[in-house]
Amino acid sequence: MALDVGKVRIGVAATDPLGYTVQPLLTIWRRSRGEDLRNLQRLIRKHEITTVIVGNPLHMSGDQSPWAAQVQVFAADLRERAAVPVQLWDERLSSVAAHEILDQAGHDRRERKAIIDQVAAVVILESWLAAQPQPGPGSPPQ
Repeated sequence: MALDVGKVRIGVAATDPLGYTVQPLLTIWRRSRGEDLRNLQRLIRKHEITTVIVGNPLHMSGDQSPWAAQVQVFAADLRERAAVPVQLWDERLSSVAAHEILDQAGHDRRERKAIIDQVAAVVILESWLAAQPQPGPGSPPQ
């Protein structure tokens, strides 16, 4: 599962158990840190998630942004509460890529609030999956 954590919304995407496909799951409209974390814990259990990837919003230079510091604290809180590993992943340009995907799909820019964060979470999860080592020929799948 991947999260695009924003100040107002959290986009959530998930993959199938083998990691072949990534789908947008939902958008959580933020209320409080505690409620957001409880909602995510429920999703982790419901979808039998084994790892959570949290987009880390670094500056283009790679330096930590003020929002990245807050997202890192959020990820640490989730790590303490969730029974699965929680990893940060560089999300630079994920929102730009999400807008491009929605442009190509013909989605109206004025109607994107509800899905843009989910699509950004898809981009984050696809990027993370692509960076994972692939088993070699004759190797058992992991």
